[in-house]
Parts: sequence; C-alpha cells; structure tokens
Amino acid sequence: MTFSIVARSADGQSWGVAVASKFLAVGSAVPAAVAGVGAIATQADANVAYKGQALAHLDDGATASVALQRLLEDDEGRDHRQVGIVDVDGNAASHTGHACLDWAGSATGEGYAIQGNILTGAEVVEAMERAWLASPEGAPLARRLLEALAAGDEAGGDSRGRQSAAVLVVQDGAGYGGLDDIAVDLRVDDHPTPIPELLRLLDLNDLYLTASTDEEKVPVEPELAAELDELARAAGARDFQAWVGTENYEMRVAPDGSWIDEKVLEIIRGTRA
Repeated sequence: MTFSIVARSADGQSWGVAVASKFLAVGSAVPAAVAGVGAIATQADANVAYKGQALAHLDDGATASVALQRLLEDDEGRDHRQVGIVDVDGNAASHTGHACLDWAGSATGEGYAIQGNILTGAEVVEAMERAWLASPEGAPLARRLLEALAAGDEAGGDSRGRQSAAVLVVQDGAGYGGLDDIAVDLRVDDHPTPIPELLRLLDLNDLYLTASTDEEKVPVEPELAAELDELARAAGARDFQAWVGTENYEMRVAPDGSWIDEKVLEIIRGTRA
C-alpha cells in the first residue's frame, strides 16, 4: 500500500526517507532515521516496532543487512512485511515478504533502498531508481528523495490512488537552531495530490527552517540597519528584530543583527508595496 525510498547523501552527512501511500498519515508509521546511524522504512503490514529496533541495531554497529536479518528472524509476521534500511556507511538492504500484496518488490544500490507494494507494477520502483541515479549527487537529500518519489508517482504509484506522503531527513546539527538532527520532517496526511503539496512545503521549510549559507548573507551596515528598522515599524513591529521574531525568520537573520539573508531582505523590502 506504499512506495518509499531510503537513502544516504553522497557526502555521507545525511540520511532520509520519502514515502507515499493511499493510507492516512503514512509519515506517522513508515519512516525513521537518526543522524550518524541510518534510516529505515517499514511498510506493507508495517511493524512499527522495527523502527526503534533497527536503529538500535545500527547504532550498535550492525550493517543494514545484519539489522534486517535480526528484525526478520524475531518476527513471525515477516512474510507480510516490507522494509528498507540504509546504514551509516550507505550499505542498503530491503525485504519484501512473499505474502505482500501485488505488485510488490524493491531495488537497492549503494546508498539507497527503494520498495513498494500494491503498486501498479514494477515500473514504479524502476522509475524511482532511475530518478535517484540521475539526480545530482550534490543536491539536497530531501530534494533527491522527493524527485524519486514523484517519478514513482508519475509511473503509476499506489494502484489504489493517492492520499498521503512524507519526507524525513536527518543531519548532525541541522535542526532548528542547530540543536538537533532533524533537517526536514514534513508530512501531508490527507490530500488528493500529496507529493506536489509536499514539494510546496519543502520550499517553505527551506525558507523558514534552513540556515542561510555564507553566499546568502548580506552584511547589515548602519544605513541598511536604519532602513530595516524603518521598514519593520511601517509593518507594525517595534523594530527589525521584533519583526524577525514575529515573522519566524530567526534562522535567516543573525541574532546580533550583523547580517540578513538576501531572501528576507527582499521580503521586507516588498512590504513597501
């Protein structure tokens, strides 16, 4: 009832899962990941306990294939399960139980595991694999995952239709304020076109919850600081820093006001209109 891709970034710094299904809130059941450990997707007749168990095995040093073997040997329902795992080093493993509903299958390679069940056919997994391999290795992992997911959807996806999708990406220090490893954690729980909606949310995530690169930072000299305060007051804020907090741009402006992201500068200047 689901198709997913589990992968590690080419630079070995990020791990993630993207998943879609004709199932309510698929993101609450299928994906799990921890930076520096690995990632897993558990689906079909999903055993959600696999998530914590697999990550514990990986954290103890097991490879993806060993972690998968341990999950299956302890589970009497293994024939109904489908699982994909990628470990810290990018080793991948996938399992499709023989009792999973057709079409069900998978593909694995260095750094990725792709799997799906109740699909329109093998073309879904094949399209996802082609899209993953064709995407630039230096692109953000979330973008690569969603490109692969969209390719599978366009190839037919879940044979029952569409309902939900999710993407989870972890990287050390990538979370809000750099205080955890959650780089991206987005879910579309019930929507007629969940993957395009997820892509829209990813654009917002990049603006609000991703730190500015050095190239995006504009130094705030005294003249610009005065302009920013004037624009903020015109927008109803006490000053520029108050406007930043109200509009949730903390990840895109220096706490001491020494720089502003070029996108945020464009946005606040647009308030003149």
